Amino acid sequence: MAEIVLRDVRKSYGKNEVVHGVNLDIATGEFIVILGPSGCGKSTLLRMVAGLETITAGEIEIGGKVVNQMEPRERGCAMVFQNYALYPHMTVAENIGYSLKIAGVSKAKRRARVEEVAGPLGLSEFLDRKPGQLSGGQRQRVAMGRAMIREPRVFLYDEPLSNLDARLRVAMRVEIRKLHQRLGTTTLFVTHDQVEAMTLADRIVVMNKGVVEQVGAPSEIYNRPQSTYVAGFIGSPGLNMVSGTVDPAAGVVRLTDGQELAYDRERWPVVTPGPITAGFRAENVELSNVGLKGSFDFAEELGSARLVHGTVGDQMVVAHVDGQLHFEPGDPIQFKIDPSEVHLFDAASGRRLAGERSPMPARNEAARGLVKA
Repeated sequence: MAEIVLRDVRKSYGKNEVVHGVNLDIATGEFIVILGPSGCGKSTLLRMVAGLETITAGEIEIGGKVVNQMEPRERGCAMVFQNYALYPHMTVAENIGYSLKIAGVSKAKRRARVEEVAGPLGLSEFLDRKPGQLSGGQRQRVAMGRAMIREPRVFLYDEPLSNLDARLRVAMRVEIRKLHQRLGTTTLFVTHDQVEAMTLADRIVVMNKGVVEQVGAPSEIYNRPQSTYVAGFIGSPGLNMVSGTVDPAAGVVRLTDGQELAYDRERWPVVTPGPITAGFRAENVELSNVGLKGSFDFAEELGSARLVHGTVGDQMVVAHVDGQLHFEPGDPIQFKIDPSEVHLFDAASGRRLAGERSPMPARNEAARGLVKA
């Protein structure tokens, strides 16, 4: 196991800088998820840690040693790629056990270790097949097995579940978490899927256009997003965000259509009058005969509950509700929002307002379908 330290790490392709001075301390045995959309620099950052991309500036330290000039094989990392990278002429067993063969492990011990790794991955019956005879999901599991068998100091995952079906993704999240609990290996996991991030991570690194927007535990990222970008990216759905003008004396945000959204003045004691963005979670919105007046658009069925989409003025609001609905498109509807659940962001920068007096209480992660594996 090894700690990882990134100091002002930058990456440029010509004059185009794609990673802008990332600083990150990762403790030994920690499971870090780097989360962000395509093109945000998350895979580039992971490849720099692995040694597959040279860094333009800064330092990367693994296990107390600066590894900038080290070859990938010298860094003690095992990487699982999105595109499998299997040897097509080798069987599944040979692919998984190849690193042990290179290390001089005997054939009998190698086979026993391969079978031990293959079992949890559901690959036991495919060990004698070639990669070309497997589905995409099965090939990805072979790639994961090849990394697992080494039991390295650092695991690096580059969107390893993206080619799996929904059911298998859930199963593999469980297996990855179990593997981490068993080995305690320092892990960096890259994904664009916020559910994967919330269920797997000890801490999440949210990236946007090569910049780290926020680093924190899943509950912290969810309950106290530090920017409108993080607020909209985390959660299913993301935070409702409405624009308006804040009146600190009254403790309200006046929306563009003149309606007022109350916020907790004890929580936000110092707010400057002017344009602002207010946010609130869908699960903190109730359908009521009081609150913001709007019109019903449509509902998304979730089985035990549903997401109600409506329009308030010219802005969309989503509510997570139980029970049956009796609305038609265009029907009047009212959304009641608890003032204590309202977040405030600077309208210009999108950053969370400073001076918040007390953090939000932890939410029940099971209630929002993001249970830690």
